[in-house]
Amino acid sequence: SDQIIKNKQKKKEKTKKQHKKIILALSNILMGLFLASCAKTSKEKNDDQWDTYVKNKKIVIGFDNTFVPMGFKNKEGKNVGFDIDLANAVFAEYGIEVEWQPITWSMKEAELDNGTIDLIWNGYSVTDERKQKVLFSDIYMETEEVLIVKKDSAVTKLSDMADKILGAQAASSGYEAFENNPEVLKDIVKDNDAVQYSTFTQAFIDLENDRIDALLVDKVYANYYLAQKNETENYRVLSAALESGDFAVGARKSDVTLVQKINEGFKKLYKEGKFQEISQKWFNEDTASPAVKGEE
Repeated sequence: SDQIIKNKQKKKEKTKKQHKKIILALSNILMGLFLASCAKTSKEKNDDQWDTYVKNKKIVIGFDNTFVPMGFKNKEGKNVGFDIDLANAVFAEYGIEVEWQPITWSMKEAELDNGTIDLIWNGYSVTDERKQKVLFSDIYMETEEVLIVKKDSAVTKLSDMADKILGAQAASSGYEAFENNPEVLKDIVKDNDAVQYSTFTQAFIDLENDRIDALLVDKVYANYYLAQKNETENYRVLSAALESGDFAVGARKSDVTLVQKINEGFKKLYKEGKFQEISQKWFNEDTASPAVKGEE
């Protein structure tokens, strides 16, 4: 009987070893499939994706849906704005539909890199720092950074911002310019930094309620916002003497064809007068850059 028990134990141990081998083999297979999938995803992300966009007839654009008048959600919950109209018109030329994906603006390059979005298109300024992360289209609109202050504010020039509270949007080109050129404002404002907001709308509310003394913002946004709110008479706009970069579209560095097609789309729309129509709708003027007009 002892021998029978020993034989049963040996058989059980043998079965356990076989099960372990099978589990190990399956684990290796699954791991191999997982790595292959990751490699494929990585390869796709690092490839020129133009043929995929054309085949799927879809492209995903990331934007801050509070940035009037470039791209924002209106009272009816619809995505509208200059950039919305322009991007839709560009991709209509290629039979591609745009899916607009609201994003946290400070995460824009990460969203692009991980494939959540295919483009950043929403008053996105060209800077040297961003050029290292993305491939830019031609500049389609020139702009500058300004300070918005209340009309009765004692601030009439930049030096008046000494020990005053400045507001800015987090990860905006204006804040980058503020950081990179400390001698202009950073060295003199209170706490040697700006209060950072996730949206410009929040910042304007604080400016209105005197929680900040001035707001660093793009000139296009400032003028449009104040006009729409009928607040032009209550605020002043001062040059911030900061170069923040003009507006362009940001793509993954591998998407060379996509950027070429966008640039071609800009010029075609301008020649046909469609670019001007969109610009007149939002700004009552032709805001096209020299590159779009074919002057460069």
